Amino acid sequence: MDILIDLRIAFVAEPHKNILFIVTTHSFYNMLESNNPFVSTLAERRRGDASPLFGETTDDRMDRIYFDGAIVDLPDSGLIEAGVVRMTAQGLLQMALYLAVLVALVKPLGWYMARIYEGRPCGMDRVLGPLERLIYRLAGVGADAEMKWTTYAGAMLLFNLLGLMVVFGLQLFQAALPLNPQGLAAVKPDLAFNTAVSFATNTNWQSYSGETTLSYLVQMLGLTVQNFVSAATGMAVLVVLIRGIVRRTAGTVGNFWVDLTRTTLYILLPLAIVLAIVLVSQGVVQTFNSYQHIENLQPIRDAGGQVAAATQTIAVGPAASQVAIKQLGTNGGGFFNVNSAHPFENPTPLSNFLEMLAILLIPAALCYTFGKMVGDTRQGWAVLAAMLVIFVPMLVLCAWSESQGNPALVKLGVDLAASDLQAGGNMEGKEVRFGIANSAVWATATTAASNGSVNSMHDSYTPLGGLVPLWMMQLGEVIFGGVGSGLYGMLMFAIITVFVAGLMVGRTPEYLGKKIEAFEMKMASLVILIPPMLVLAGTAAAVMTESGRSAVANGGPHGFSEILYAFSSTSNNNGSAFAGLSTDRLFYNIALGLAMLLGRYALAIPVLAVAGSLAQKKYIPPSEGTLPTHQPLFVVLLAIMVVIVGALAFLPALALGPIVEHLMMMG
Repeated sequence: MDILIDLRIAFVAEPHKNILFIVTTHSFYNMLESNNPFVSTLAERRRGDASPLFGETTDDRMDRIYFDGAIVDLPDSGLIEAGVVRMTAQGLLQMALYLAVLVALVKPLGWYMARIYEGRPCGMDRVLGPLERLIYRLAGVGADAEMKWTTYAGAMLLFNLLGLMVVFGLQLFQAALPLNPQGLAAVKPDLAFNTAVSFATNTNWQSYSGETTLSYLVQMLGLTVQNFVSAATGMAVLVVLIRGIVRRTAGTVGNFWVDLTRTTLYILLPLAIVLAIVLVSQGVVQTFNSYQHIENLQPIRDAGGQVAAATQTIAVGPAASQVAIKQLGTNGGGFFNVNSAHPFENPTPLSNFLEMLAILLIPAALCYTFGKMVGDTRQGWAVLAAMLVIFVPMLVLCAWSESQGNPALVKLGVDLAASDLQAGGNMEGKEVRFGIANSAVWATATTAASNGSVNSMHDSYTPLGGLVPLWMMQLGEVIFGGVGSGLYGMLMFAIITVFVAGLMVGRTPEYLGKKIEAFEMKMASLVILIPPMLVLAGTAAAVMTESGRSAVANGGPHGFSEILYAFSSTSNNNGSAFAGLSTDRLFYNIALGLAMLLGRYALAIPVLAVAGSLAQKKYIPPSEGTLPTHQPLFVVLLAIMVVIVGALAFLPALALGPIVEHLMMMG
């Protein structure tokens, strides 16, 4: 490798100023003959200079740098092999630490949530019990009243519709409402519809910039409230499915209003309060003050040298309270436009780790809750293991792809090796303070869960690095998935897995003591097939119409990937995006809004139907022919089933996007 140019500081008027060069003894004379303009400039500068540019070394290692006209010795710890691109030990350690802490928290939180849903003492009931009973009295809800699955579904749809309408109305009348210190105007109807649907469905797709579009009131009363109740809705549907498996010859599955209240009051609210306080301690803003105007240290000048801007506006607001629940509830919508890449949403390594942990915390712990409620914790660990079997290799693939960087830059003489001086690899669109590993962990976790928050720009990832978050969504958001919705999606895959296994041995399939018959298979098939249909149909409509194509900033396969990513994200209620697609247009606001609605409720209703059907069935004791669903064989079968469905549905589309883009990059 001839030369390293630190692109983070390369935007200067003169190419030889403030640019970091690293050379080696073996490469220097070749570098003098290089046609690279940066290299040639440096060579001309150094031809008549007797001062050493490199140390007396005989191997291909870096020991000195040329920086802004000065020679700086590297410490021994900074020596690296020139041009070697690899995942660093620190990056691997960070990924391992993240997974270890996540798994360690599964049991205690899962145990706590099981006690909440079973109505058993949990400690918090002594403090929050009176408030819970007061809510029931004010709402006229009988805490002991049970619902059939159809009544439960109706209550869920009605509540979510009312929430959607409230958020929609708040945006339309924003200009006349209080807590709008910037005097922001009302949101146009199609964008207001898209945003209201997005937050009601736990998607948090954002076709707008939060700090320039929505007032503090709308962010808090509209979006943050929906972050709580949309997450609670998904968890309530999951609990109904678990009750359907546990109950025997029962006609009811619980009470939606009770499940919604207990989830919000005992689980989401305490966790969000604790996380918000910690985030504030790290520097995440939480204020009602108006935006701050400050003087620049150096005025911004135009091409003629005249002062173009002497001040700038710093957006602030009540961000910490929204950031906490957006992570815990797998919502993902950022207070600021760049989400958790913004230093006011995610300022420190600790805040970054805690926010990443919050993304998967509840979805992972719900696996243990499931095992506890069905009376066999091994069942929950088996489902969690199947998720990790897919998640860990995809995480490694994403981190490895990003650490390799772009070979086109290598041909230009850019050193992409990780060192004490740079993170190495593909750092485009990433925060220097987070680097490759933490960006890859976040990207994989946020798309494994239906979270969608980001601390780096997925659109800037390498083709294979970008394929990972894209495919994680296309698997149906069942690898952890949204709070509640991810696990009930995975349990639909479990039902299909035992059905296929039953066909192999020629007996009626069973899952946890309940026969899986035609009705359950039809409903499970709907849950699995609807998201791919929405993704592929929406993508096809977008690429076939001028309204869809005109919003694409990039041509070729990457432009196709941007459209595919948008419909994959919204149809699976994720919310992240390839940012090169301009979606604040009538076509995309309506099309993506419909995809979010169908992707949420067209799946939740069949799940509730399965719960109602299973609750009515008798318990069948396991026999010699019953497939054990807590052993490694079932874990492997379940993971294979998820991967096969995802591969069959999306491999052709992926071949037109990130796969061919990767081949073009390597060629």
